[in-house]
Amino acid sequence: MNLLTPLAPLTTLTPLERVIVKLVIASDHAGFPLKEEVRAYLSKAGHEVVDLGAYNADLPDDYPDFAEKVGLALKQGVAPRGILICGSGVGVCVAANKIPGIRAGMCHDTYSAHQGVEHDDMNVCVLGARIIGSALAFEVVDRFIGAQFAVNEERFERRFKKVLAIEAKYQRG
Repeated sequence: MNLLTPLAPLTTLTPLERVIVKLVIASDHAGFPLKEEVRAYLSKAGHEVVDLGAYNADLPDDYPDFAEKVGLALKQGVAPRGILICGSGVGVCVAANKIPGIRAGMCHDTYSAHQGVEHDDMNVCVLGARIIGSALAFEVVDRFIGAQFAVNEERFERRFKKVLAIEAKYQRG
């Protein structure tokens, strides 16, 4: 099986899910091989992917550095969404969520990938390279990219405003 072939071909996606987007992507050394596969897959699908590192798996590095790079890139408007990958996904998820305005969610299934955006306005999809394989990762990022926040549904807007209020309450000044 070709590693760049998703389990659910792009032709099965709805027109909204086939939208072309600009993304930032980063990983630590443990996530590097999966990051390279996901980056190539997204580029082949026509998405603009800004790679913020790591650029090899040879030297150990620190996952918080890459989480911060993705978070800052989103805050600076480089792209509207990002993808972070480390060994388990947990470290980069925790680190990214320390940045105000970043809503990173661990996604090892397609439901979480689209539901996190639709209900919670998730803007960073986190993958654990030691948890999922490339074929599932491709499906997950397809669903993440194709999802939109349910802005016209009062319950999701109400809950999202509460999340923003918590963030503002504890944000350092």
